[in-house]
Amino acid sequence: MNMAYLRAIAARRAFRLPGYPTLADLGFDGAYVSPIQIACGSLAGPLLISKDWLDAPSARAHRAHLQQHGHLPDNPFIRVIDKMLALLNLQRRDIYITPVFHLLTPKRSSTIPAAHARASFDAIGRHELMGRRPVALGTDAAQTLTHFGIDHVTAPHPSARIGSFDKRAALIAKAVETA
Repeated sequence: MNMAYLRAIAARRAFRLPGYPTLADLGFDGAYVSPIQIACGSLAGPLLISKDWLDAPSARAHRAHLQQHGHLPDNPFIRVIDKMLALLNLQRRDIYITPVFHLLTPKRSSTIPAAHARASFDAIGRHELMGRRPVALGTDAAQTLTHFGIDHVTAPHPSARIGSFDKRAALIAKAVETA
C-alpha cells in the first residue's frame, strides 16, 4: 500500500478533538482514511474533497450497510456522485473521495468550525493529496484548501441545495475534468 496513504490512516487513527467521536469509537476503524473509500478509494484517480463523511447518529443507524459499502445508497451526495461518474464514464472505484474533517459530527448538518477542519486536514488530509490537484466539493472544503495554499478546483457540494442533481453532477464533472 502507498506510504502516504498509510501515514494518512495512522494520522486519522491518532487524531482527536473534544466533542467529536472518532471512526473507531463507532466501529468504523478500517484500512482506509474514510469509509467512503471502501467504494471510492483509487489512490491514482481524481481526488474529491468534501466537508465531512457523516454524522454520528446516521453512522450508528446505518452501521451494517456503511461498514460494507462506506456510503448510504440513497443519499443525495452519492446519487449526485453517481450521476457525475456516468457523465465521465467512470466507476466509483476510479475516484478518491475524502473529507477535510475526519471525525464524526455529533448531529446531522453540524457546523464544523474552520479551526477544527483545518486541524484535521493538516494532520490527515495533506497526506492524501499524493500529487493530485483536488476538487473541493463545497465552500467548506474550498476554504480549507485555500487556507493551506493548495491549488484546487471548486465545485458545488453534491448535497448543496442548489439546482438539480443533474446540474450539480455536470458542474462536478467539469471540475474533475479541469483538475
